[in-house]
Amino acid sequence: MMENHKYAVVDIETTGHSSTNGDRIIQLAIVFIENNKIVNTYTTFVDPEKPIPLFIQDLTKIENSDVRNAPLFEDIGAEVLEMLQDHIFVAHNINFDLPFLQKELKRVGLPKLVCKTMDTVEFTKIMFPNLYSYKLQDIAGELDIDLESAHRADDDALATAYLLLKCIEQLMKLPLKTIELLHKRSFQLKSNLSILFFDVLVSKRKEQSPDNFLIYRGIPIKELSKEIQEKTELRSFPETKEMKVELLSKGFPNFEERKGQFELMDQIQAALTNELEIVCEAETGIGKTLGYLLPAVLYAFKMHKPVIISTYTTHLIDQLVTEEIPKINAILETNVKAASLKGMHHYIDLYSFWQQVQLDDESYDETFTIMQILVWLTLTEDGDLTELNASGGGQLFVDKIRRGSLSNIKEVGKNDFYERALRKSENCHILVTNHAMVMTDQERDQPILTSGCAMIVDEAHQMIHASMSRGERIFSYTNWKYVLGQFGTLDTEQLLQKLELLYVPMSLQIQLEKQYVETIEKFDRAVSYVIDAFLQKSKKNGKSTKKMIALEDLELDQSIFRSVANSIQVFIFSTKSMINSYSKHVEEEKIQSFINEWQYWIRELDIKVSEWDEIFLQNRITEARWLEIDTRSIPGSLTVIKRPLNYKEDIKKALMAHREAGAVIWTSGTLTVPSNRHFITSQLGLSPAIPIFQFKASSDYYNGAELLIVENMPDIKQVSQSDYIEAVAEAVVQTVLVSEGRCFVLFTSQDMLRKTVELIQDTHLLDDYMLFAQGMTSGSKMRLLKSFQRFSKSVLFGTNSFWEGVDVPGDALSVIIMVRLPFSSPDDPLFKKRADLITKNGQNPFSSYSLPEAVLRFRQGFGRLIRSSSDKGVFIVLDRRIETKSYGSDFLQAIPNIPVKKVSLENMVLELENWYTNEG
Repeated sequence: MMENHKYAVVDIETTGHSSTNGDRIIQLAIVFIENNKIVNTYTTFVDPEKPIPLFIQDLTKIENSDVRNAPLFEDIGAEVLEMLQDHIFVAHNINFDLPFLQKELKRVGLPKLVCKTMDTVEFTKIMFPNLYSYKLQDIAGELDIDLESAHRADDDALATAYLLLKCIEQLMKLPLKTIELLHKRSFQLKSNLSILFFDVLVSKRKEQSPDNFLIYRGIPIKELSKEIQEKTELRSFPETKEMKVELLSKGFPNFEERKGQFELMDQIQAALTNELEIVCEAETGIGKTLGYLLPAVLYAFKMHKPVIISTYTTHLIDQLVTEEIPKINAILETNVKAASLKGMHHYIDLYSFWQQVQLDDESYDETFTIMQILVWLTLTEDGDLTELNASGGGQLFVDKIRRGSLSNIKEVGKNDFYERALRKSENCHILVTNHAMVMTDQERDQPILTSGCAMIVDEAHQMIHASMSRGERIFSYTNWKYVLGQFGTLDTEQLLQKLELLYVPMSLQIQLEKQYVETIEKFDRAVSYVIDAFLQKSKKNGKSTKKMIALEDLELDQSIFRSVANSIQVFIFSTKSMINSYSKHVEEEKIQSFINEWQYWIRELDIKVSEWDEIFLQNRITEARWLEIDTRSIPGSLTVIKRPLNYKEDIKKALMAHREAGAVIWTSGTLTVPSNRHFITSQLGLSPAIPIFQFKASSDYYNGAELLIVENMPDIKQVSQSDYIEAVAEAVVQTVLVSEGRCFVLFTSQDMLRKTVELIQDTHLLDDYMLFAQGMTSGSKMRLLKSFQRFSKSVLFGTNSFWEGVDVPGDALSVIIMVRLPFSSPDDPLFKKRADLITKNGQNPFSSYSLPEAVLRFRQGFGRLIRSSSDKGVFIVLDRRIETKSYGSDFLQAIPNIPVKKVSLENMVLELENWYTNEG
């Protein structure tokens, strides 16, 4: 029996984040747990003696009227303190609730609450390491916990209580060996979870029930599920419309017939049967994925070989396998064997992980990530590290245990997850992979994607980015300093000092230290040289803090960079020789782990010096090299990027074997622009003879969309930048106030974005709204998007790069404001280099590249607005060139046929008011 702890699960809602700055509690709730059961609850509104900010009302749905007659905290503080005594204090993100409560107790003259604590964020991250988000609302959805009103203390506290019980239940299911390993590390956690780990460990040892897990060197791993062998009835493709409707209605009770989807199916079926190469552009609303999956599955059954589907991101791979394939199973009443295959670095190297587990001197991030992985290994069948939701610091640890070509597979044997994935991919109907895997497969001595009978390339336009990324090389100053810093000197607790474990003579240690110090000095001199040259050149380039410049424009002396490369190579050679000489007779596991640590960082340095050579010492006409820096953070922000401009041959070579095997089908939502039908396909290296088929959504799909062109915006070339930004800020503010948020604002310049947001903040006109800005608000693109979706009164500011691949369905987005038509900046070094090449080929850079690229981005921007036939949205263009320039029609022709209205800023406000008045 586990010990009976008493838990008090607490949640508070407040007027803001800081009790010290005058913020107050507006609602407090406590759920009491004993014997792993909820035994009592307490909840009350609290009068904050100040108005509740509008965005807090929006988030919590608690209004001033709710707290008007509520007690003051002074009235309930003593009672709350008494209730919490002798309980373990539990909260979801305890670092907010407990300190806030303690400050409030102090403010009203009450003693501090002395208690043990448990944080369900910390606990959930360990017990459910593969959840995509650890916000309470998201967890509740994933784990089937009732949460009626998120951000209400009573509902949140109850959901947190159920979450605590779910975590305890999950902990009790783990194998004994895993719990032992977790308990050993639990004392380094930030809350008192070690109490629970100990209780469960004692209870589990008494049970003595066998654990059904594989064991690798004392670490339990989930066994592969036995594959269910079901007879797949060979079904023929539904040729007629009636047959398609009958078949699809079986899987979808509310199936809606879509003409474009049926036409897409027929075209793909014909291409598969006749082994043709075709291009299919399928607009949003077609049902593209089902449109290609159904004929692909039936063809795979017939050929007894897999159809390979390549998409852009690992997220889309998982979506295809876990969400789309089950739909096909429901339609066909069969069992489609689907496998996913990613690059080997996506998979865990069990031997490397086991070695890391042997080490003692871990940081909190390392300890925490090890605990997550120990649990994850009992849950995962694929060993795909992208399933793991590790923190930023934890990702550095995860990178150390990735499977690589030099991994010691003999030590792992049949338990190697990458080998498992390869075996599974050999016996499936649908093999899903990503573009990066397709691109790198051409380099393998024995390609692993050649077993298919056909290939479908989804998100086809992104194959260009996959090829570009493959050839891209990036020098990051902070990343280099991190890698170089791992070695340290003999008086620091880094790798060099630990050479004494191998009994390396002190004279050799000093010699290696000297080489290391010389390398660091040469590296720092080279960086200073680049920055000085940049600052000299950039004095003329305006006041922007974030700057880009082509490396060629700096006219740098290459001998300085060659000297750094030579110095690093000497250090690497000396290190390898020393490790090889003094580690031959070492058998102790801890010392072996130290040797592996050395070898890992030497490999990293080897990769770095190779990149250094490619970036600074090789300059080809078909590559662009440029430097980026933020003058507010020198040298920390220094980045140098090298990117290939010609990727046709790379893509051609990657697809060669697949063309020989059968049909190749390229598909995406945006593959053409009206002025240049072959703009994307030519970059993919496709012959103009390959047919391009376009499939449109039904005419009523975009009934909820409207485009407004603001006529009286100033011409950016006729006014100062500050005047133009002022006009943009006014248009944004007016739009947001009418639409009440749910608004994207898209810029072509990060500098203009920042200045516009700062001006809006200075006016305080949108203080009641949550403003999220790319490059200003911390967090990844997906994190910004999720934050934006949480609040109805929110605005998201982004640049060209932001809207690619972003999907915001339903009411989360109702307005897109496009500040400027999305042309690349003529000062962009990558664009300049590309334009030079196009000019040398006798073409016009504007008409053959700049315009079609901008039109494509315009299409993609518009595509974010309407994601289902029930969506309503307004697309606002502030750039007058769309009506004053001859090329403006190219942009309007690129989007569906929706109402286009030219309005003044004042009339735009009236138009929006009418739109929202009539909405629904």
